[in-house]
Amino acid sequence: MVLEKTFFENAFRFSHVQLKTYQLENLQRPLITSTLLRLLSRRRCEIIDRCGNITPVSFSRLLSLLIDFIKDYFAIPSLLRKTRSEIKGIQTSQMNQSFPHKLDLTKTPVYLRTDSIFDLPAGGSISHVAGVFNNLDHFAGKPLIVTTQAIPLVRPELSCKIINPGKPFNNFTELPQVYLNRFILDQRNHLLSNIAISFIYQRYSLHNYTGAKLANHYKVPLVVEYNGSEVWIGQHWTKSLKHPTLAEQIENLNTKTADVVVVVSQPLKNHLVESGVDPDKILINPNGVDPERYSPTQGDSEIKKKFDLENKTVIGFIGTFGKWHGAEILARAYGLLIKTYPDYRKTTQLLMIGDGVTMPLVKNEIEYFNTAGNAILTGTVPQEEGPAYLAACDLLASPHVPNPDGTPFFGSPTKLFEYMAMGTGIIASDLDQIGEVLQHDHTAWLVKPGDAESLMFGLKTMIDNPETSQRLGEAARREVVAKYTWKEHTRKIIEKLKERCP
Repeated sequence: MVLEKTFFENAFRFSHVQLKTYQLENLQRPLITSTLLRLLSRRRCEIIDRCGNITPVSFSRLLSLLIDFIKDYFAIPSLLRKTRSEIKGIQTSQMNQSFPHKLDLTKTPVYLRTDSIFDLPAGGSISHVAGVFNNLDHFAGKPLIVTTQAIPLVRPELSCKIINPGKPFNNFTELPQVYLNRFILDQRNHLLSNIAISFIYQRYSLHNYTGAKLANHYKVPLVVEYNGSEVWIGQHWTKSLKHPTLAEQIENLNTKTADVVVVVSQPLKNHLVESGVDPDKILINPNGVDPERYSPTQGDSEIKKKFDLENKTVIGFIGTFGKWHGAEILARAYGLLIKTYPDYRKTTQLLMIGDGVTMPLVKNEIEYFNTAGNAILTGTVPQEEGPAYLAACDLLASPHVPNPDGTPFFGSPTKLFEYMAMGTGIIASDLDQIGEVLQHDHTAWLVKPGDAESLMFGLKTMIDNPETSQRLGEAARREVVAKYTWKEHTRKIIEKLKERCP
């Protein structure tokens, strides 16, 4: 009611209203967004994209959007019917297959990144995609990536084809992801013409089964990277799904038809085995890092100068501020530190790099403890600039929190390995894989997950003992270079694929 009242109070209040978006054709819920935008302005009303193209929100524009909405609405039953039919067809074909697909590593691996995010500048997913794709040609032919957005950090000499499904079904939740299957498969001959495919590698995304369909069509092996159940994520971290049954069917299709399923943790493997996936084809493969890009040799002077960090002990955090990251716990722990030990207000600084859904909680903690003068919130930083920001930090925090339903934490935080590669002292939650990769008082200082007081004392210990921080950071760097590079991560995938598809 408050939001409705606020909107109607502002109706026709402004003479000029402008909405900035990545691409006009990918604007979500364009009809309702444009209508609400139009109702705010007495005169000029427009949408501007990243290239500076301006589209006026006129009556004719709204009418066109309404027509698109009606067309898509009546096309929904057909889209869902065809999707279910195609899923059944892939399942039938798989049941009739009595031998593994033949693997030829001299040919081209095809990487599918089908996430429905078109303007993601940073985050763990960017590191993961680039990390695997950049290293495939160490073990197979020169790879091709088919992706919904250009990926920062991907080697420029590697082949990349960007797909844009456009505006169909953008007024409806989840249906653009369902439609993306149809779009890619219709573009198959154009995307993969004159390519001898070695295998399909798909980073699984909501409602997408393109990899399974293409692998079946070309008779090549399929590798599915599975980072968690979209149904569970919808229930606990985002909005509940509109089509949970369909999402679950597609998840099962991918994991059960794949020749290899790559997961980042034991809890994910346990979940898949419980759902009926053959355990022998599941590879537990924690995330990794590029130790040349993330290293102690990164320059930090520009960032320290920019934020006036000289002569301060800088506590750093980087991330997309997801609900599992515990960024608000770090802000609270730092507030407790300043409240309990006021002298640290003059000697320390909190540097939080990134942005996301829990940022309001972080700001609430900063306001409550009156630490605004000691807390720098950078906002989103491009992925390629991340190492320079981390190099400006004297300590790095990984305050991840347990799952809200009490299930095991199934993540493998990319930031963890990036921190390790920086050779900087780490304070981290002793939480499932985090506590397995890191060893307390050897490669990091581990604290109780979700406990701000425990984290506060961890911060104090490391601030007060810089020689301990240095020792732990150097040991962490040695550990990550030996075990957790993206090249090693990719090698394990290829070895598992060779084992499953001799």
